[in-house]
Amino acid sequence: MLRKILITGCSSGFGLDAAKTLAGKGHHVYATMRATDGRNAPKAQELRDFAESEGVSISVHEMDVTSDESVASAVAEMDGVDVLINNAGYGYGGPVESFEGDEILAQLDLNVVGTARTSAAVLPGMRAQGEGLIIQVSSVAGRGAFPGFGVYHASKWGLEGMSEAMRYELAPLGIDVVIVEPGPFETNFLDNMKQGSRQHVMSDYGHVGEFFGGFQQSVRELFDSGGAPTDAHVVVDIFDRLIDTPKGQRPLRTIAGIDFGFQAMNDATEPLRKANLESMNLSEWDGPQG
Repeated sequence: MLRKILITGCSSGFGLDAAKTLAGKGHHVYATMRATDGRNAPKAQELRDFAESEGVSISVHEMDVTSDESVASAVAEMDGVDVLINNAGYGYGGPVESFEGDEILAQLDLNVVGTARTSAAVLPGMRAQGEGLIIQVSSVAGRGAFPGFGVYHASKWGLEGMSEAMRYELAPLGIDVVIVEPGPFETNFLDNMKQGSRQHVMSDYGHVGEFFGGFQQSVRELFDSGGAPTDAHVVVDIFDRLIDTPKGQRPLRTIAGIDFGFQAMNDATEPLRKANLESMNLSEWDGPQG
């Protein structure tokens, strides 16, 4: 079944790959990004050129997920949305004390509130048609915590809780919400993490900097050794599989790539989650009925 798919954050990484791959499967893709006439103009044109050369259906739309007006304006240009992939995001790295309050709010606005904005923009249409799919791109950082990632963890843990609640709220309306939890991939994510502005405190956090540097080096060594998946297309294949999976059969959480042991956590807690739903007579709300 061919669908109309809105993807946020299509200027690079998972979003860029997903736009091309899913359009190649015959779907129509609304590829969104910021600054389509500015710094991302080459990526916007790359997607238009790809659509023309491959004979596939992609339309590029300006969208800043941190702006109510921008999200509403972009969705108004679209002719219905069957699937939303909330992929846009960015990571803040460093000790929590090194961030000002407005920087922490900016991280939450992008990774949590931004997904709520885009969801709210497409949900009226999904509710009207009685079905839809929202794929929330979280992270293994939404399932555990490491020093130096506290602000990023706050955003991804928040996204996980909000998404799980949305799954239960929307299932009776025929709409599915699922979470994809990538580990690190070769998308330059770790190298591009934004540091806090309170750098004067960093002299007391040498142990955190040492861990962070060692963590990055370990991940690079895993990639170089071939002992871990490095191609971001692994995540895009999961998007594709979830879209094709019939409603009522999609898992709440799917981990992609290096899992740091959190797959075992998901496996261990899933029966507890389901038992908790059963105790509250909410089992039928765990995804829409097939």
